[in-house]
Amino acid sequence: MQIHRSLDTLPSFRRAVITVGTFDGVHTGHRQVLEQLRAEAKRVDGESVLITFHPHPRSVVSSPILGIRLINTLSERIELLRGSGIDHLVVVPFTELFANLSAEQYVEDFLVGRFKPHTLVIGYDHRFGRDRDGNFQFLKERTSTHGYELKEIPAHLLEANVISSSRIREALLHHHIETANQLLGYTFFFTGTVVHGNKIGRTLGYPTANLQFPPEDKLIPGNGIYAVFAQPIGYDRPYRGMMSIGFRPTVGGTQRVVEVNLFDFDADIYDRTLTVYVLHYLRAEVKFDGLPALVEQMHVDKQNSLRLLPTSLPNE
Repeated sequence: MQIHRSLDTLPSFRRAVITVGTFDGVHTGHRQVLEQLRAEAKRVDGESVLITFHPHPRSVVSSPILGIRLINTLSERIELLRGSGIDHLVVVPFTELFANLSAEQYVEDFLVGRFKPHTLVIGYDHRFGRDRDGNFQFLKERTSTHGYELKEIPAHLLEANVISSSRIREALLHHHIETANQLLGYTFFFTGTVVHGNKIGRTLGYPTANLQFPPEDKLIPGNGIYAVFAQPIGYDRPYRGMMSIGFRPTVGGTQRVVEVNLFDFDADIYDRTLTVYVLHYLRAEVKFDGLPALVEQMHVDKQNSLRLLPTSLPNE
């Protein structure tokens, strides 16, 4: 898969078969759309092209108060798409100027002018252009003018995708990790840089990797204790462990933090990137009556994690 980040340096695609979308999560429903894209490209002996946007369009055109939490960061989405079998990924910078293109400008200057599509694979509910004036019918009316074919993504698949994306976000926020992973088709993961903490965990016999919080727009699971795998950059495999997300009420914490305790691992990984794969929710965050009670519960958490986690990360 070739990745293109500038519209000014795009190659001349061979009979480009194009779809457009954010594809946040790159979940099982998205993969069916990508399968349709690849099939159309094969049919016309063309190249499959996925156009996506960064930052997310809603972060530009919506009120900042609403915010947005994404299942994947851009770099995560790119890595997931590498295995999808598409030929080209084009990451379009989504700016206010781009958002203000009229529907006509979007088709003529952007889609046709930049990509010269042979085929567009688009959902019936696809909207584009200033005030979202453009739609599937708008594209259909211009097929003869611009010489592209128009293929519709089935309505039932689009509706399932919307439901899946919403369900995944809700599942992650409400501790239904197995449901989220089933819908994703892979183990939910996030990355962070290991930073220095107050090192209380080390004194308790459970040294933790404190992660710099993920990007503001990255969704992470709700507060609680989880069974996880985690892999520091530079290491050849992920290690089993347990993770705490929350405010650490037993030690008087006031900021939300992410801490990971890796089993059978003892190395200095400060300033390294750590990728965390979340498999199971164990319990809610609790304020214990002192550190001894906390340590006793951590023993239980570790045993429960070892009981639930396989010996190696699934699909690895």
